[in-house]
Amino acid sequence: MDTPIRIILIDDDEDDYILTRDWVREFQGSQCVLEWISDYHAGMDALTQCHSDVYLIDYRLGEVTGLELLRTAIANGCDAPMILLTGQGDREIDIEAMKAGAVDYLEKSQLNSAILERAIRYAIERKKAEQKIRAQAALLNVATDAMFVCSLEGKILFWNPEAEKLYGVDAAKAIGQTTSQLWQERNPDILKVAHDTLMETGVWQGELEQINRHQQKIIVESRWTLVDEFEQTSPSILIVNTDITQKKLLESQILRTQRLESIGTLASGIAHDLNNVLAPILMTAQLLQSQLNDERSQRLLPIIINNAKRGANLVKQVLSFTRGIEGDRTVLQLKHVVQEIEQVIKETFPKSIELKIEVPPDLWVINGNATQLHQVIMNLCVNARDAMVNGGELRISLENCYLDANYTQMHLNASVGNYVCLTVSDTGSGIPPEFIDRIFEPFFTTKEIGKGTGLGLSTVQGIVQSHNGFIDVTSEIGQGSQFRVYFPADIHAEIKTETEPETYTGAGELILIVDDEEAIRDVTKTSLETHNYRAITARDGIQAIELYAQHRDEIAIVLTDMIMPQMDGLTTIRTLKKINPQVKIIAVSGLVPHQKSTNTQEIGVQAFLSKPYTAKQLLQTIDSLIRNQNQEYKVQNAP
Repeated sequence: MDTPIRIILIDDDEDDYILTRDWVREFQGSQCVLEWISDYHAGMDALTQCHSDVYLIDYRLGEVTGLELLRTAIANGCDAPMILLTGQGDREIDIEAMKAGAVDYLEKSQLNSAILERAIRYAIERKKAEQKIRAQAALLNVATDAMFVCSLEGKILFWNPEAEKLYGVDAAKAIGQTTSQLWQERNPDILKVAHDTLMETGVWQGELEQINRHQQKIIVESRWTLVDEFEQTSPSILIVNTDITQKKLLESQILRTQRLESIGTLASGIAHDLNNVLAPILMTAQLLQSQLNDERSQRLLPIIINNAKRGANLVKQVLSFTRGIEGDRTVLQLKHVVQEIEQVIKETFPKSIELKIEVPPDLWVINGNATQLHQVIMNLCVNARDAMVNGGELRISLENCYLDANYTQMHLNASVGNYVCLTVSDTGSGIPPEFIDRIFEPFFTTKEIGKGTGLGLSTVQGIVQSHNGFIDVTSEIGQGSQFRVYFPADIHAEIKTETEPETYTGAGELILIVDDEEAIRDVTKTSLETHNYRAITARDGIQAIELYAQHRDEIAIVLTDMIMPQMDGLTTIRTLKKINPQVKIIAVSGLVPHQKSTNTQEIGVQAFLSKPYTAKQLLQTIDSLIRNQNQEYKVQNAP
């Protein structure tokens, strides 16, 4: 102790003060200042001011004990180290003192200068360590990264709020558990490398792929540091995890686009050379067909001609992927193209496939090439047919839609504006998740050899992109697939009144939003609050039930996702219905709408929204439910 230490002794015995003063004077290398206070009330005033480095408090203080003084001082916010002094030593009193917050206890009968000095040194150093930990914890709590401290065996010692968000586990539940109980590492081998490096150098940094409690895949940039402040007996590990899942997703999309561009450039060059090869073969075969009349030539030459034409068609499809097929564009109605394809499907598709067409009477027009758009819809329908080997339902629908900023935040390829949306959905086998990112690559196919070229969807994408549109795909194994194709609507006088969305404004109604995706919760809440609604959010069905029970009389509508961890949408809806059979519910899903809407309508859901939805679609649906609710109230209360 290089600087003077201020010590206050609170003791009603002057002899004990004199003895303590003499012991303090014997401390090595220090100039300690000892102050004596002989009664409880003066001691409380000194503790309240909290100006001393260490307090020595005698247990016997007349009518009031030093233990009560200690408890009161700590309750009033005194954080200076306190040591309780007892006469002969009482185990129960000592334990109570430590529980109350004393840093140590000393028996007067065994006390001397060395013991007292060691106890004071320990008290001051411990208080410094605690203050350092609190300062570090305060920094960790306000950090934007997930930060936690664990033992070398992986036991959680500290858990900040961002870690709660990332892993979906509250601090109260996380502390004391091991990391392996809170999430799964997709590559456990890297942990051994990280641990060995940490023990050798004191630090480690790298990327980890994990699966949290909600079975969501997350990718984190992880930084490990050895620290010794959290445990006195052994070092601990401070881990800082930055969520880079969205960053990696964007990088993969960029790499996918670059890969497709590279494939397109290569395919374009190959297509050019193939055309140069096929052209003379086709022309020579046709010339020989007119000159050679023998039976063998007349039998073999058509085979050459037909296969050369087939190769030329494949080349044409490759070119349509690389640069989009160029052609005359006119103002047209997609419903006419759908009507032509409807006849083809009814005549050629298996009878086990049920076709359903949905076209609104006031469909907007687009600027496009009818032949190319026919190819887009036909390719999608053929893929749907091939996915339903045992039959099923093929649905083709068209609709007008205005994609606003709310939608574009949930879909990277969208831009604000008016669109005509073509949806082709099936109830077939679905697309495996590992193939979703590759389905638009040329020559990639999951069909058997001879059943497909792998150019259908790449051609579709090339044509759609050449029309300044984009495609959104959702699929679930065993449930089916849905392709939504968005084409910009042509702005003409006949639809100018439709270019701006109608405004729907609330009257302060409270909406409960239930979704496990934080970005969707935030953007939906913002949209509602912008239009004069109030909104509260829940990350899953369990939290939704808790919030609804608290705000039952205020909540006008519950907007709930159908696919969530812990408690899915259907279970959440059934539970809400048990609490209040009259609750108004809007179900939301990113899967094929007609499949989910059928199930939800059976349990009393009033409306269904398909992700991603626009702010107009959301507000219009809520407005409709509230107006219907108000109308029902008027009817029920009519005289």
